[in-house]
Amino acid sequence: MSGPDFDPHAPAFMHAMCQMALDAGAVIMTHYKNGVAEEKKADKSPVTQADRDAEILLEKALGELVPHVQVIGEEAHEAAAPTSLDDVFFLLDPLDGTRDFVARKDNFTVNIGLVSNRYPIAGVIYAPVHEKLYFSGTQCAYRLTIAPDGALDISKAEPLMTQKADPQGLRVIASRSHRGEKTDQMIASLNVKNTIAAASSYKFCLLAEGTADFYPRYGRTMEWDTAAGQAILEAAGGIVTTEDGERFSYGKLERGLDNPSFIAAAADNWQDALK
Repeated sequence: MSGPDFDPHAPAFMHAMCQMALDAGAVIMTHYKNGVAEEKKADKSPVTQADRDAEILLEKALGELVPHVQVIGEEAHEAAAPTSLDDVFFLLDPLDGTRDFVARKDNFTVNIGLVSNRYPIAGVIYAPVHEKLYFSGTQCAYRLTIAPDGALDISKAEPLMTQKADPQGLRVIASRSHRGEKTDQMIASLNVKNTIAAASSYKFCLLAEGTADFYPRYGRTMEWDTAAGQAILEAAGGIVTTEDGERFSYGKLERGLDNPSFIAAAADNWQDALK
């Protein structure tokens, strides 16, 4: 297996990825302000023209930046799933949290994740309503407050590093629309200070910035939902694992790029909070 022939964290390259996320956010916000009709995919999940327009923009931008690197977008996958994967590939969710977007809530995001040899190595997430841009680095993750049409300067971004969780009371984050019985059982087994409901990959960002400590996910997700968030959280010092503690991996064609359950945490001492 071989890794990328470029450094995704080189300032010029990361700037380019962040800029395309902002540009996609601007496209999405135009639809958000003007209104957009919700449609249903074959799996009954929602999709809008904003999803499609943002993905077209991201695919074009990545094609110009690194034309030799495979790109797998959520909407393109819906039309034609890949039959093989390269060692290095991008995973795109152009509008993660479409239900929040249609309901005119605020936690939807643009996700750009880069996977190498089954693990995410770089990621960018943009939350356009919050005007928050998150991206991975080599020693930490970063956060920048910026509007979709703002002048981007990633050197002004604030570094993010997670802290050890307080075993006397975890701040737990759970899906707003996909929280099931198993999630509730897991939360009940913990010493919990408070529970935060949120949507989309924004949950990973809340872990990375220190707003939450623990995020269990037992509902269905796809690889493009989690790759960017995992890269950012791991860069900040957090972890994303399977239920049995293995680092979460990608390229699961045999599952149709569907994810198993996972645990995301700001630190690896979360089990100290088990009752």
